[in-house]
Amino acid sequence: MHSTCFINPFSSNLIFPQKSKMALQWLILVVAIWLQSINGTNSNFPAYSSEFKRLLSLSQLQLNNLAFASDAGKLLGFISGVAASHLPLWLVLLIGSLLGLVGYGVQYLFLSDHIPSLSYGVVFLLTVLSGNSICWINTVCYMITISTFPFDRHVAVGLTTSYIGLSAEIYTDLVSVFFPSSPSSSSSPIKTAKAYLLLNSVSPLIVCVFCAPIVWCANNVVSRRLGGGFVVMFVITIGTGVFAVISSFGKIARGLPPFVVVIGMGVCLLAPLAVPWVENVMERFQKKCWLRRQGRIYDVGQVEGGGGEKAEEGRKEAEESGGGGSCEVVEEVRAEEVVQVEESDGGGGSCEAGVEEVGVKEMVKRVEFWLYFLVYLCGATLGLVYLNNLGQIAESRGFRRTSTLVSLSSSFGFFGRRMPSLLAYIFSRSKCMASTPASIAIIMAPMSASFFLLLNKTTLSLYISTAVIGLCTGAITSIAVSTTTELFGAKNFSVNHNIVIANIPIGSFVFGNAAALLYRSKINTEDGRCMGTECYQTTFVIWGFLCLFGSFLSIILYVRTKKMYAQKFGSTGHVDISIRSV
Repeated sequence: MHSTCFINPFSSNLIFPQKSKMALQWLILVVAIWLQSINGTNSNFPAYSSEFKRLLSLSQLQLNNLAFASDAGKLLGFISGVAASHLPLWLVLLIGSLLGLVGYGVQYLFLSDHIPSLSYGVVFLLTVLSGNSICWINTVCYMITISTFPFDRHVAVGLTTSYIGLSAEIYTDLVSVFFPSSPSSSSSPIKTAKAYLLLNSVSPLIVCVFCAPIVWCANNVVSRRLGGGFVVMFVITIGTGVFAVISSFGKIARGLPPFVVVIGMGVCLLAPLAVPWVENVMERFQKKCWLRRQGRIYDVGQVEGGGGEKAEEGRKEAEESGGGGSCEVVEEVRAEEVVQVEESDGGGGSCEAGVEEVGVKEMVKRVEFWLYFLVYLCGATLGLVYLNNLGQIAESRGFRRTSTLVSLSSSFGFFGRRMPSLLAYIFSRSKCMASTPASIAIIMAPMSASFFLLLNKTTLSLYISTAVIGLCTGAITSIAVSTTTELFGAKNFSVNHNIVIANIPIGSFVFGNAAALLYRSKINTEDGRCMGTECYQTTFVIWGFLCLFGSFLSIILYVRTKKMYAQKFGSTGHVDISIRSV
């Protein structure tokens, strides 16, 4: 029997009765969505970077190093993984939010004159701490999602992580409502910077404290294979993305009162609650599971003889007994079956069973790893560097509504992260999509064109390029999770993928500082700023060719791995989408 959490103060019984375990399973997914929605605190840095630069009298190089510091904090993300293996997840969650409170809170107190002085070195370390706090919350989200949805973990993880792309939009909307300011006001820059720092420090803590009781109960949920609920979640996700994009466009955003946008976004974030609520109602009144995948149980008999018949008998007995137990008995059998399938050497298992498990030492010796590493560096990392510099880019072009661009990139980044999972779910029973290296090569083509489009002086080109770069960056980031698993296996995924994404702080430092040096060489105002499209003209050309180079490397990676994909995932050479829906 599974232990229950209903005698603890951190109890899901405050929301659902003890028998509604499937409703609790969906509620945990909703909690992960909320946590990810407020976890991208570093993504709103461009919205106040120009103000921060003036307030602290920073050079462009120093400002860029602060963006690097946030990424560098993720290099210490392994600490959160170690903590999660020894501490309760709710405690890991609270530790992460407290790190963010200290990192952003001290900077806020400095700008509010509660702290007399703060050296650049201290600000740098505080930014590293803030960046690291994101890893702690991310770790909890990954663990509760994977443990709660082991059968649909790829879809569930992809669904939740996509919401981190909305963080910048959410924080920008909150600032516009609770901290409105006039661009003509002399106090506007400091007010804007203080507003973002305050929200970055307090919001994650509030949400984490609110969600901690549900996180505490995550280990007490019986895992079930689900289907229909994800369809509803996808519909809600698409609606959320459409609303975010529409409310990001300048003319539309200016035509809507800020509080209307905030209310609309709040409704979008609360909408996923409909799934656990409906499941709870159905379990109570119809005595059956509404959202469980219908009429299919794994035939383990082909793997270890007799298991399939046993599972079918368990299902019939459960259905005859009625009540809430019908879900629980069948799905507990399924959980056992999946373990048997994964441990077997037969062909009846999942596609992932055929993937070679590669350790770190072996991985770094392979040409495929370095190709993949450089592809990510010239793709997703380069896109993140552009977004980190978005505030300065907008200022140099005389564009004052930087927050609009930040919201736009955030909204399209959300769609980018969401699309691979959505397409994977739609085509999960076919093999009609290209392998992940080929997908990345295709995505990087329009991204490269967007950098060259920025050479155009018009505001429209700035909007289009920012949207496309945000979309492509989000998509590559999402696809990369599955690419790492496909190339090097799932057993050492956490370590392997952390090695791959170590290129983010490296790229942030190299590409960002190079852009800052080029910017400094073209300063044309007395206050140390560069105004005009020529400020980043050379940078955009370099970034465009780097992105093209990354696309070329991705094609080479596709050619080198085509035979491997054909052997592991089918004779067509295409990937079975069901395994790569993150």
